[in-house]
Amino acid sequence: MLMHDVSEKAYPNDRMIRAVQMDNITKIYEETGTLANNQVNLVLHKGEILCLAGENGAGKTTLMKILYGMERPDTGSIAIYGRRVHINSPLEANRLGIGMVHQHVMLIDDFTVAQNVTLGKEPIIHAVAYDEKRAEQLVEDIILRHHFSIIANQLVSSLSIGQKQQVEIVKMLYRNVDILILDEPTAVLTEQEIRALFVTLRSLIEQGKSLILITHKLNEIKAISDRVAIMRQGRMIAEAKTDSVDEYEISRMMMGKNVGSNIHKPSPVLSGRREIFRVSNVSVIKRDSGNPLLNNISFSSYSGEILGFAGVGGNGLTELEGILTGMLSVSQGTLEYRDTDVTKADTRKLRAMGMAYVPGDRLHTGVALEATVGESLIIHARHRLSRIGFMQRKKLAQYYRTLSHKYAIQGSMHMLTRMLSGGNIQKLILAREIDQWRDLIIFSEPTWGLDSASSQFVYDQIWLLKEQGAAIVLISSNIDEILSLSDKIIVMHRGKIVARFNHSTNEVTKEKIGTYMLGLAHQGATDDD
Repeated sequence: MLMHDVSEKAYPNDRMIRAVQMDNITKIYEETGTLANNQVNLVLHKGEILCLAGENGAGKTTLMKILYGMERPDTGSIAIYGRRVHINSPLEANRLGIGMVHQHVMLIDDFTVAQNVTLGKEPIIHAVAYDEKRAEQLVEDIILRHHFSIIANQLVSSLSIGQKQQVEIVKMLYRNVDILILDEPTAVLTEQEIRALFVTLRSLIEQGKSLILITHKLNEIKAISDRVAIMRQGRMIAEAKTDSVDEYEISRMMMGKNVGSNIHKPSPVLSGRREIFRVSNVSVIKRDSGNPLLNNISFSSYSGEILGFAGVGGNGLTELEGILTGMLSVSQGTLEYRDTDVTKADTRKLRAMGMAYVPGDRLHTGVALEATVGESLIIHARHRLSRIGFMQRKKLAQYYRTLSHKYAIQGSMHMLTRMLSGGNIQKLILAREIDQWRDLIIFSEPTWGLDSASSQFVYDQIWLLKEQGAAIVLISSNIDEILSLSDKIIVMHRGKIVARFNHSTNEVTKEKIGTYMLGLAHQGATDDD
């Protein structure tokens, strides 16, 4: 067997410098009794890329939050370059040369790249004033050294998701970190941006940095890492040199069972399809600048069909999600839902007509994190579970038991929603949105940050809804997902539709879609269908 139980082995190559050594780390969340980390050992050697892999809820992010000072372990020890340390905050982690790039970028859109990078550690002139020129020079030096595709005086609001991630990396390099943690760094990047990121990561290694990547993407583990460490249910299950294991074995260790690919070709579109939703010549204009966020877009969504929208962040997908769900007003053009004009309809009216919505920002738009799981589940079902204004607790308990079993939601209805893993939060949202029949369902980034098992569950639900005749609009920056699910594909760039593909008749590849997403190609005039 190529992979092995960590508890039965010494760490490989003791002659190598250990940049990080974590021993017997245990973390229990007392609110729920969740054992997030259970006697975990981990070593990162200087100058290597280590992939920390596992399903959602495996404990890998908690372990890295402990290393970065965002959480404190209940037991265990940490050594940096052989010196035992107590890391009580991210600031302390930075002082020790540890940085972390989170899955969700945390930047100020109205600031420049340099202002974001130097925030909290600004160069000062005349003892009190912010030295903008010096800041831009320092940041530009880092950008040029690592060949990033950003400019120090560029506004962050103008950047793509991939470029914003570069800003986060530059922010850590500005703080002179030697050890860099990246949490799901490729979650919303195009194929081209992923390749560029990997070039950057290899460049960092050549300069003596040490990297930990949190991921569950098997192909990326194989492509970029020197070693892989597998966590499952809070334990460190195995570790190995990456070139000694294949994707199948890594997957089996992550999940504890044999798994197959979750990528399939779209099934045939149902006959007798009906137009459910039509968007005609719609634009959304930014009020302060007059610039179009959506620029004269038109398309239709049909029953029994999955219409996929691909695009890089900042190119109109968020605004598209907004107009389809009644959360953003249209500046010009019309929206029709089953031949009824809904251009000015809000979310409540669209839901009443039969729309369901699985949002991309599930943590802020999809659920109330401080509400209980039961409360999050019944937002749209209160009328069915109440009598003369009072919630019937027996009905609620039965409702939760039924849906938690049907949608494989792990957790008590009384626990806070924020204690659920990302996969379980998405299953909760799915249960709430699609358990009752809906003829139009908007999915935005449905598997962002989910592991392969949770992603497969979501895919199965989407295919089932299609087979039942629902019209599905899929908005995603994940090209594999778009190719896997969509019958028709529309690519957006800078608020415009730049390409349309009929998946059943056209030869569509990841490279081709990625080229259009980045604005490197344009089909010209396109028809609605």
